[in-house]
Amino acid sequence: MGSLEAERNTVGWAAREPSGILSPYTYTLRNTGPGDVYLKVMCCGICHSDIHQIKNDLGMSNYPMVPGCKVVTKFNKTNSPLLLHSHEVVGEVVEVGSDVTKFRAGDVVGVGCIVGCCGSCRPCKADIEQYCNKKIWSYNDVYTDGKPTQGGFANAMVVDQKFVVKIPDGMAPEQAAPLLCAGVTVYSPLNHFGLKQSGLRGGILGLGGVGHMGVKIAKAMGHHVTVISSSDKKRAEALDHLGADEYLVSSDAARMQEAADSLDYIIDTIPVNHPLEPYLSVLKIDGKLILMGVINTPLQFISPMVMLGRKSITGSFIGSMNELEEMLEFCKDKDLSSTIEIVKMDYINTAFERLEKNDVRYRFVVDVAGSKLEL
Repeated sequence: MGSLEAERNTVGWAAREPSGILSPYTYTLRNTGPGDVYLKVMCCGICHSDIHQIKNDLGMSNYPMVPGCKVVTKFNKTNSPLLLHSHEVVGEVVEVGSDVTKFRAGDVVGVGCIVGCCGSCRPCKADIEQYCNKKIWSYNDVYTDGKPTQGGFANAMVVDQKFVVKIPDGMAPEQAAPLLCAGVTVYSPLNHFGLKQSGLRGGILGLGGVGHMGVKIAKAMGHHVTVISSSDKKRAEALDHLGADEYLVSSDAARMQEAADSLDYIIDTIPVNHPLEPYLSVLKIDGKLILMGVINTPLQFISPMVMLGRKSITGSFIGSMNELEEMLEFCKDKDLSSTIEIVKMDYINTAFERLEKNDVRYRFVVDVAGSKLEL
């Protein structure tokens, strides 16, 4: 489509320096091509990893930055500002390039953490493009044409069709957004490590945005689920609202001892440094501790904790596009939804402050379409 060849201006909310404060920012969308999709952002989830990026916790942030970890839309590494964050984006398709066959104007679609890859390396050929060493992040990165990527805290995005996913009919956009990161982040390791069969006993360490989806997805797979937390504060929520089977307080030595050698796996969502030994002790022989939190300091454990039970400490990063599509259909079939709090864009800085304090149940979703982005 000829109109896709021209650059477009759009408005988003960007962080300009490591204070992480976001404010309106006008920028030019990258050039679009025959395989691209141009979409109008409807809503976008807020992920804890956005905090690391806007505050340069990992020392890799470029400013200004438009975050937005998960964007849902309906089709209808530079030194520039660190722009619009968010990689949990849902939107509406407005236009598609001439080579786009999977999508058309009016479709409701999602965009996750990745918007590009090399296409030729071993991970790409195996359809696990999230492990490509040349992957392009949805924000705080650079396209092959030199343009900076920007996330979903914006009016619009241009994305390669490979990294766009159809939102199932009947699934609310605001419910779909957190699934594009939190949902697939849990689903992928359960799928890859052969942990989808019913009857398994799993643990969810940390009850935040990813953790609460871990409980819901694992229960839908027929697992006996134990939530492990540092305090008793979330016991009622875990058992009564999310449907977990058991609740363990990690500082309760007696209960942790009773739970020794009882779990097939633990999904560890904690995004700050923490000891691993207490959790390794509750794994069965051949059990897996699956790390998902982004932590910028070394974790420690003593090797006999792993050796004497042939246990594994491993990690997993989001999921492939194939897994993302499969996970969305799974959630639709099981009638799973995320627990969210919807906010407008002018509340975004307060939302980040609350997220740092774990003051959200369990995921913020920004109503981008219903917000005034220019002040």
